[in-house]
Amino acid sequence: MEKHIEILNERFCKDSLMALATVDEKGTPWVRTIDAIFYEDSFYTITYALSNKVKQIENNATVAISGEWFSGHAIGENLGHIKLDKNKEIANKLRSAFAAWYDNGHTNEDDPNTVILRIKLTDGVLFSGGTKYEF
Repeated sequence: MEKHIEILNERFCKDSLMALATVDEKGTPWVRTIDAIFYEDSFYTITYALSNKVKQIENNATVAISGEWFSGHAIGENLGHIKLDKNKEIANKLRSAFAAWYDNGHTNEDDPNTVILRIKLTDGVLFSGGTKYEF
């Protein structure tokens, strides 16, 4: 495993606040804070299919993401409803990571618009222990 992936997994394998930037159809950038986890080569979050971020990603999948001495570019992808069989493994990881707030009424898994958003990294810059990792 490459060192930067190892560090990203260690640092962001838990509930992490990240800034996610998208661009709307007029070319206007938007940024918001999301709860996400890193797993393998991507960040994952739970969101609403009708949200502006999902609509903007459907129009332009290139996004930017940053948090805790890391910034990068990625491709956003709506993986569909959280209860789909194909999402079972990552859904369980998200439920576990977000357990402190997951069942507070904010997340309705029975709503088909409750989806998993994958943010697959394409490049980035990461700082750890005085070393800069560019990938």
